[in-house]
Amino acid sequence: MIKDITIGQYFPGKSFIHNLDARFKIILTVAFLVLVFLCKNFWALGVVWVFGVVIYLLSRLPVKLILKSFKPLIPIILLTTVLQLHYINDGNVLFEWRFILITDKGIFTAIFIAARILLLLLVSSLLTYTTAPTDLTDAIEKLLSPLKIFKIEVHTFAMMMTIALRFIPTLIDEIDRIMSAQKARGADFESGNLINRIKALLPIFVPLFISAFKRAIELADAMSCRCYTGGDNRTRMRQMKISWRDIIASVVTVLIIGGVMALNILFENLI
Repeated sequence: MIKDITIGQYFPGKSFIHNLDARFKIILTVAFLVLVFLCKNFWALGVVWVFGVVIYLLSRLPVKLILKSFKPLIPIILLTTVLQLHYINDGNVLFEWRFILITDKGIFTAIFIAARILLLLLVSSLLTYTTAPTDLTDAIEKLLSPLKIFKIEVHTFAMMMTIALRFIPTLIDEIDRIMSAQKARGADFESGNLINRIKALLPIFVPLFISAFKRAIELADAMSCRCYTGGDNRTRMRQMKISWRDIIASVVTVLIIGGVMALNILFENLI
């Protein structure tokens, strides 16, 4: 399960999505995430799902990658589904037994929220999958540059965010190595109830934090040895430029937003 987490990884490519300007990708990703929450019915969510699948196909990433990233979310989706089925009592009753009451609206809502969670993961993952860490840092710095008037170190903030994303796969590998070492010493992470499993995971966190701090110190020393300071005087090998791809992507996103708003109005009484 740990190895299935792919967030923060970058997969090089030359697709339409890879070649988009990193600034536009961040803006369009945020707009898309907001758009997902604006969907009020299955028609609107279906249009956004089609749009998300088309974007993923344009990125030319392997299908196994997104299916692999969905796997860690299965417990969350199941928990959300059970909660929706239990707490929503509106609509026609389909099943009732003691304290269990399942209605058609509860089922529709559970499916709707599950589809929304999967779509959020699909779109948010594409940002890191198709954007190099350096480009992501420069884009965040450019977008947050107006904050410099408040004397905020924008470059430092952008670098911190990018390094945090970059080290997620590294920490996941470290967790897997620590768990393998603990299993070799007789640790059991799979048997017992939920509380026992949580207690069994506690010995993992101490060496994980030690390793994380050690990596942070080594990275800081390496950056200091290379006289890295960042800031306004830092030059960039690649300059960000707006291309026809960014304009097309922006226009299509605006059209999709308009379509979703229209569908929300037309089918406002549906889930």
